Amino acid sequence: MKISLITRSALRAMLSLAVLLAIAAAADVPAHLVTLDDGFHLLYNLDFADAHQVFLSWQQGHPDDPLGPACEAAGLLFSEFNRLGVLEAQFYEDDKVFQGRRKLRPDPAIRDSFNAALTQAETRAKARLAKDPKDSDALFAMTLASGLRSDYAALIDKSNFAALRYTKEANNWAGRLLAVNPQCYDAHVATGFSKYIVGTMAAPVRWLVRLRGVSGDKKAGISELQITAQQGRYLAPFARILLAIAYVREKDKPRAREILASLRDEFPKNPLFAREIARLDSIH
Repeated sequence: MKISLITRSALRAMLSLAVLLAIAAAADVPAHLVTLDDGFHLLYNLDFADAHQVFLSWQQGHPDDPLGPACEAAGLLFSEFNRLGVLEAQFYEDDKVFQGRRKLRPDPAIRDSFNAALTQAETRAKARLAKDPKDSDALFAMTLASGLRSDYAALIDKSNFAALRYTKEANNWAGRLLAVNPQCYDAHVATGFSKYIVGTMAAPVRWLVRLRGVSGDKKAGISELQITAQQGRYLAPFARILLAIAYVREKDKPRAREILASLRDEFPKNPLFAREIARLDSIH
């Protein structure tokens, strides 16, 4: 009889504990707080659906932060880049290939969501900057938003003048951000890649571009990309991708391969890096 009572008491205690655990789990899903870093890691592994959910979940806890929708837009752009094959390194092998690139056909729904997320990020960022012009996160959101708009215009819409306008904006925001927070190394992607690309253009084109407020310098651009690649947070892998592309264009096969190998090992679900290594190894 005593054993039966003890057993029933133990069973009730176990059931009560199970209920409490279930309630706690329901109130705290996922088990750890998601971060923007989690979302970007999923992006580089081409897990776009889960990355999107991470960014949305993060925004629920930070409803006024402009970085949430800016990162959401980055995820949408990365997914379009992957679908359209934009980041294939051979795409940028030389200037003729880049200048002769065909206009791609974007997904209209993705484009609308991308623009809506950026508009939301910019609205939130400007509201915060009106209160504090040195708000580092708001300045970074504006830098990221302008850079993403430039990438979309140049690499998907093939609208060079629009891309240059957004590039100039991104450079200006990055300059303000770095003046406030020199340790925001991600900002160097905005200025570094534009300097490199403009620096590869023919002299007359560089002169025309300079009139629009965008200067070019290949070596300086690579140096800035290296800063982000080595010390960046969210965009360090993206900077390494851009560096690999730059090294392919500069015919520096060993450095390109080294970077691609490190990316392949860090993001094994992304087949781009292994494909590009195989392509480089096939070149004699």
